[in-house]
Amino acid sequence: MTVILQRELSGILRTPRAVAAICVSAALFALLVLARWPTSALVDLSGAQSRLVFRVFAYGLLGGVLLLVPAFPAVSVVRERIQGTLLLLLNSPLKPGEIYLGKVLGVVGFAVLLLATSLPAATACYAMGGVDLLRDIGSLYLVLGLVMLECVLVGLYVSCHAQTPDSSVRVTYAAVFALVFATLGPNYLMQGKDGYLARGASLLRGLSPVPTVMEIVGDAGVGAQGLLEKRKGPEGFAFGAILVSALLAAGTLAQLNHRMFDRSRAQGKVTDDRGLAVRTARRMVFLVDPQRRKPGIPFYMNPVMVKEFRTRRFGRFHWLLRLIAACAVISLLMTLAATTGTVDWGVETMGGLMVLLQVVLVVLITPSLAAPLVSSEIESGGWSLLQTTSIAGWRIVTGKLASVLWTMLLVLMATVPGYLIMIWIEPSMWLQIYVVQICLLLTVVYTLSVSSAVGCWMSRTAAATVVTYVVLMAIFLGPLLIWLGRDAPFGRPVVEAALMINPLGAALSVIGMPGFAQYELLPASWWIAGVVSVCCLLGFVVRVRRLLKPL
Repeated sequence: MTVILQRELSGILRTPRAVAAICVSAALFALLVLARWPTSALVDLSGAQSRLVFRVFAYGLLGGVLLLVPAFPAVSVVRERIQGTLLLLLNSPLKPGEIYLGKVLGVVGFAVLLLATSLPAATACYAMGGVDLLRDIGSLYLVLGLVMLECVLVGLYVSCHAQTPDSSVRVTYAAVFALVFATLGPNYLMQGKDGYLARGASLLRGLSPVPTVMEIVGDAGVGAQGLLEKRKGPEGFAFGAILVSALLAAGTLAQLNHRMFDRSRAQGKVTDDRGLAVRTARRMVFLVDPQRRKPGIPFYMNPVMVKEFRTRRFGRFHWLLRLIAACAVISLLMTLAATTGTVDWGVETMGGLMVLLQVVLVVLITPSLAAPLVSSEIESGGWSLLQTTSIAGWRIVTGKLASVLWTMLLVLMATVPGYLIMIWIEPSMWLQIYVVQICLLLTVVYTLSVSSAVGCWMSRTAAATVVTYVVLMAIFLGPLLIWLGRDAPFGRPVVEAALMINPLGAALSVIGMPGFAQYELLPASWWIAGVVSVCCLLGFVVRVRRLLKPL
């Protein structure tokens, strides 16, 4: 176990990404405290100012753990299996439990180094007074330590089942954010109700660290309605985190053996080669038959776009229909919540939740599709084949971008029914919803351009996906940290300037979401999003043209 621990930790620390993560996290934690540090010479005896500093520091630290930690365990096992070193480890005298524990401790050791970079900022918060060392700072680091452990175990579990490093990174980030944020939704809608569903939603809420961190810093829980909120404290989250960690560890240990190299998969049979009765039955059962032979590419169709759809893991049409169906079901559930919860929450609040849902879908799906557009071709050797074809460079660029754009437009169209119900409930909101749709369309273009521009400069798909996720999360979550510090000490101009960085703030402002309605973000937010998108697309074009030149 010690050998695996040393090998894993030293291997992580040798990578440039690890050094950059440590340096960036140390600088950001210091800047978070300095941004809220009091500038006047008056002593705050009440401790309110120190609580504000501690509040921003806690949220920033939680966001840093969620963004930086999952990337390293997500590629730990799958990369070794591809390189062939995992098979050597399993044939060595080391037991699978020792290999797994060594990998866990190695990644946890790196995550502890990341947390250690925040200790000077935590000391500054404690020195201001008003923050208890054990009840506040100690509880915060205990919760963050459990979150860090969960992220590591989720990454290793996904890495044991994934086929490629980039798919492992995508699934790991999706699982982590589902565990942290998606578990809050049911309790948000069923708060204050009785029954098994309400109790299950409350238990599911306990798996997320967000309510616990909000309770530690003194804020109300997510979607809290006064006395309807039931606080559980760090102990409730600790029990759920330990239970989830134990299940993940057991699942990974059951998979970490020689059987993971013997995964057989049936080749299947093309529908066109079957008998007439089978072909007729499958055409009646399947709207789009996944085993049917694909027709040729028409002359008017971009071959690069068709190639992206046919070679991407979830790019074929039957998978697109499943994605659209899933988004439509989520939209219908939000519509049901909008109709039943309008009296309690208000149309504006439900509209803000739907905007957040769509933006989360865009931010989670778009980088996984756009970041590997060039890096996956370079890593697999397909780019050299593109260089030998007679396809013009502009067709390569437009084909790759269009393959992502069409997918995201279908996702947005699948979530439209909720807004139609809102217009039916409140007809006077049609203009607001129309403007919100423009903001969401700009969000798609914005994330697509940024993701493609960031990912095209890297030769490894996993690295491109991780860096793109970190950049986009910083762009979309960074302004929300500044928004949390509104009125003290950030004034209205600073908060407005931060929210203008991405169209999310403008959409929430237009829909009338509480806390955002007072800011005037249009049309400046649209101009900023348009300029940034054009610049990123130009950078993508320049990179593609450079790569297409013969060596």
